[in-house]
Amino acid sequence: MFAHGQTVIQLMEQLAPKHYAVENDKIGLQLGTLDKPVHKILIALDVTDDVIDEAIEQGANLIIAHHAIIYRPLAKLDTSTAAGQLYEKLIKHDIAVYISHTNLDVADGGINDWLADLVGIVPEARQCLEEVHTDKLYKLVVYVPENHHEQVLAAIWRAGAGQIGNYSNCSFNIKGTGTFVPGSGTEPYIGVPGKLEKADEIRIETVVPYSIHRKTVQAMLKAHPYEEVAYDLYPVDLKGRSFGLGRAGKLSQPLSLGQLAEQAKRIFDVPAVRVVGPLDRVIRKAAVLGGSGARYVRHALFAGADVLITGDIDYHTAHDALAAGMTIIDPGHNIEKVMKQRVADWLNERLEDSKYETTAVASALNTEPFTFV
Repeated sequence: MFAHGQTVIQLMEQLAPKHYAVENDKIGLQLGTLDKPVHKILIALDVTDDVIDEAIEQGANLIIAHHAIIYRPLAKLDTSTAAGQLYEKLIKHDIAVYISHTNLDVADGGINDWLADLVGIVPEARQCLEEVHTDKLYKLVVYVPENHHEQVLAAIWRAGAGQIGNYSNCSFNIKGTGTFVPGSGTEPYIGVPGKLEKADEIRIETVVPYSIHRKTVQAMLKAHPYEEVAYDLYPVDLKGRSFGLGRAGKLSQPLSLGQLAEQAKRIFDVPAVRVVGPLDRVIRKAAVLGGSGARYVRHALFAGADVLITGDIDYHTAHDALAAGMTIIDPGHNIEKVMKQRVADWLNERLEDSKYETTAVASALNTEPFTFV
């Protein structure tokens, strides 16, 4: 059985939730429909004419790309233009296009973490360069019979609730007495219809991030023995985990700027990089940001980084960085191609777990528009 288009996107949004995207970013379904079975998914950085041909050859009827193909509202669809011809070809071959852009950049385990892994920024104490989203915290309170207390609590924790800072499995548990009268037609776990029942129960309290509150409640209800579960879920005035663009942190080992530049050429598979700063400077802490990072020089300085690794650095930004004491390695915007194979692998693992025949493949095409001579 092939996965439905909406099912594929639900899986994709587990990795990169749409609410992680920066304001007004062009993400989500941009062309076609998801109301159909998906046979094959092509994962691409850009949607070009060659990429569409590749999707046709692969038999893919869904492209998940990083960069949008529609940036602003269309006044008309003129198929004599280059963009119009792309849209026409996609529609004629019934290929839908879904965009996961800054939400995939921001995501925990998304593009910026993949880039940080390649650069050698240690996972411990990594920080974002710019906060984009903070996961609001909720308090979950549920009343459980004593003999099911551990079972329900374990289900809540497995769903991801109970995390406070670096502490996990956090909860508060109070013994008490619950009262209820089962109505006619009920099948109560304890007691009989029409008679007041008193039960020894435990009140569980724990914190739940907004992003997983539905999943947590579903897990709690599934583990709970009662026909009607008494629980509360309400927001609390506590800051949850922050998510953002870019990553900064210590390198696994210090390198000179020149050594790191050579390493960047190899790990990002680019023929050349542009470097700002003295090649012999020792780099102990690095910042990385996929895409255009010119406006993040100050963010990298504030994070205590010795170098910013990013694309699309302009002449004046380079001078400003030098004056501020920041070094830069610019391997180009195209290094975001790291997302192709990793997203394909991520989706395939979950599609296979669900026994779907749908598969995802990484585009083999290099959509770098520049040629180095």
